[in-house]
Amino acid sequence: KIKLHKKTTKKKLSALKHFVPSPAFPQISSSSSSSSSSSSLMAEVIESYASSPSTERGRGILISGDAKSNTILYTNGRSVIIRYLDQPLKVDVYGEHGYPVTVARYSPNGEWIASADTSGTVRIWGVHNNFVLHNEFRVLSGRIDDLQWSPDQLRIVVSGDGKGKSFVRAFVWDSGSTVGEFDGHSKRVLSCAFKPTRPFRIVSCGEDFVVNFYEGPPFKFMHSHRQHSNFVNCVRFSPDGSKCITVSSDKKGLIYNGKTGEIIGELSHEDAHTGSIYAVSWSPDSKRVLTASADKSAKVWEISEDGKGTVVKTLTCPSSGGVEDMLVGCLWMNDHLIVVSLSGAINLFSASDLEKAPTLLSGHMKNVTALTLLENDEQKTVLTSSYDGHIIKWVQGIGYAGRLERGNNSQIKCLAAAKDQIMTSGFDNKVHRMGLQGNDNSGAFEAVDVGSQPMGLCLALNSPALALVSTESTAILLGGLKVLSTTKLDFVATVCAITPDGSEAIIGGKDGKLHIYSVSGDTLTEEAVLEKHRGAITVIRYSPDVSMFASADSNREAVVWDRSSREVKLNNMLYHTARINCLAWSPGSTFVATGSLDTCVIVYEIGQPVANRITIKLAHLGGVYGLAFTDDCTVVSSGEDAFVRVWRLSSQ
Repeated sequence: KIKLHKKTTKKKLSALKHFVPSPAFPQISSSSSSSSSSSSLMAEVIESYASSPSTERGRGILISGDAKSNTILYTNGRSVIIRYLDQPLKVDVYGEHGYPVTVARYSPNGEWIASADTSGTVRIWGVHNNFVLHNEFRVLSGRIDDLQWSPDQLRIVVSGDGKGKSFVRAFVWDSGSTVGEFDGHSKRVLSCAFKPTRPFRIVSCGEDFVVNFYEGPPFKFMHSHRQHSNFVNCVRFSPDGSKCITVSSDKKGLIYNGKTGEIIGELSHEDAHTGSIYAVSWSPDSKRVLTASADKSAKVWEISEDGKGTVVKTLTCPSSGGVEDMLVGCLWMNDHLIVVSLSGAINLFSASDLEKAPTLLSGHMKNVTALTLLENDEQKTVLTSSYDGHIIKWVQGIGYAGRLERGNNSQIKCLAAAKDQIMTSGFDNKVHRMGLQGNDNSGAFEAVDVGSQPMGLCLALNSPALALVSTESTAILLGGLKVLSTTKLDFVATVCAITPDGSEAIIGGKDGKLHIYSVSGDTLTEEAVLEKHRGAITVIRYSPDVSMFASADSNREAVVWDRSSREVKLNNMLYHTARINCLAWSPGSTFVATGSLDTCVIVYEIGQPVANRITIKLAHLGGVYGLAFTDDCTVVSSGEDAFVRVWRLSSQ
């Protein structure tokens, strides 16, 4: 009996060892092993600046919500994002899918969420209790494009790309058993809908221009319509089940009898959309619909009893005049008319006051590659840049504060800011500089060619006209947009740093060495070479009081150095399990934080043993790529998941 007990215990321990907690709630721990520590600190997320929905040109996206909790669901990458419309800075994330998620929907009682991905898998999980998983089913052999619950919450219907097999499938949510046969489609099915009242019906539509009705359960083919002449992008039943509507890339909307499936009317051609209609949503009273189109407008339609649709109001979102203003998704929930553009921007209109200007919710759509703080800024403004080249301003306590207009959206690798100056570099040979004027987000980015791709970029904070750029083989001093000097290097450079007064610079190498230079005028003179790292240097930062500097490498180690003696001040900072991507100092030079590819942020206190660190596990799904302190107790982080989060350090 004793041997059996030990064996069972080993199995349980092995299972726990491989258990990974949900990234919906970042795991925060204070790893203090010293009882003599004067204070024990912890971290908690106080604000989340959410990513935008993933969009694709020429395709509609699905956005859903729960009227009781006033929350909306959308997807980005492998994450399902739950946004609270009453609290824009409160966001929950579910990140357990192994493939990019395409759609997520609340169950009728609001207690469960079903989400589907590009592999054809559906996961059903609870809204509460740390998103506990109820079930997982492989439903289709390809991407799932739409998903709907039955009103009695017993069945789920999905549609998508069956890769030669079934394009539509309905199954029991508890067991996964199929409930019917869905024939009649020859191409990808873009949308499906479940009639919310008895007798139950399922409607599907897709790239074969066909709209099919099925009756059941078990469901079987009822009849089909071929009145559309292009992709049928979306189908929805009215909440009372009396009508059904389909919208298409042929710019038409057809209205059907919800029970019989017969066409009873269509949306008026007067003041109609002039582009593809990608999405449609009914009002809660089943008397109006909201449509979103590639013509960059959304329209509210009055639907009469005989099925005729007339335009009540045309809604236009604040635009930049580009393709990204096309509207690809919409939702009518409570008093909110929610419209999503190709850029991922979410505009909230009021159904009771259609003349009221919309509220904008926006963020990054792709992974955030760089983050910096606008120094000497009382408003605590954070700048972040993403893989697709967008730079966004965030204000602590407010959130999204606008997007900088660059003129082009070339990819950004390095981002630096000081006072009213911003500098960026990408994957070409150019460094761009822009001056900010107050709250104006537009300005001219002027460029200078440095002859090779910049690997590192930094500004002298006290004299931001002076910048240091490192390429693989050179170090370049810039004065404004003028090249002051170019110094040849006898090692492969990776990153660089310069003191606020511009008197000293450090260049890190691929060989793990730190090369310290004195700066006199436009001349760089090597003073010392420091060796401690065992991997390529990935980041270097001077402390705000300039008495120290910190460096980190690709071999997961960080080191704090004393600047005057050039000796190690804090070492054995080896608690990450992967490459360190970013590093930041607190304004008082008392804390240093590191962010890694292992998804963690670790905060160390200078003068305390490294065992007293604060570890924020799963801070960003996919890795942490940006860090900054806004004050001694507040850290801002960004990462692969396109989120920006604000963390508060406090005593336990």
